[in-house]
Amino acid sequence: MCINESQQDHQWYYNLKYLVTGVLFGIVFVKAEVISWFRIQEMFRLQSFHMYGIIGSAVLVGMLSVWLIKTLKIKTIHGEKITFSDKKFNKGQIYGGLIFGLGWGLTGACPGPLFAQIGVGATVVMVTLLSAIAGTWVYGRFREQLPH
Repeated sequence: MCINESQQDHQWYYNLKYLVTGVLFGIVFVKAEVISWFRIQEMFRLQSFHMYGIIGSAVLVGMLSVWLIKTLKIKTIHGEKITFSDKKFNKGQIYGGLIFGLGWGLTGACPGPLFAQIGVGATVVMVTLLSAIAGTWVYGRFREQLPH
């Protein structure tokens, strides 16, 4: 069980809010050109600040959100406590980040925008999606044998 997983049982339709949020997030990705292969290539070629600005904004919003949650002791909408646990650094994070960045640069897609890219008709991205799923499965299958 995840550290912040809800202890409450909900009806199936309770999860529809995540579908709506995902669709709205996808629309924002499309309008902000976050899913554009050309924008991603510009970023990796250091030709444009567009993607760095978006990523930087997301990091700042995340930092502010975590700080507010910790400072104000904000709870979930169901009143459950939100906890943060320290992460231990290991060299596998460097290797994983390099592999992730290489895949992102080669395919022009990271996991979030994959669905939005498929949604706007770039069906060739399904190959990238299936590869991401396969890679996740392989990691899960061999996780115990990998150095951490």
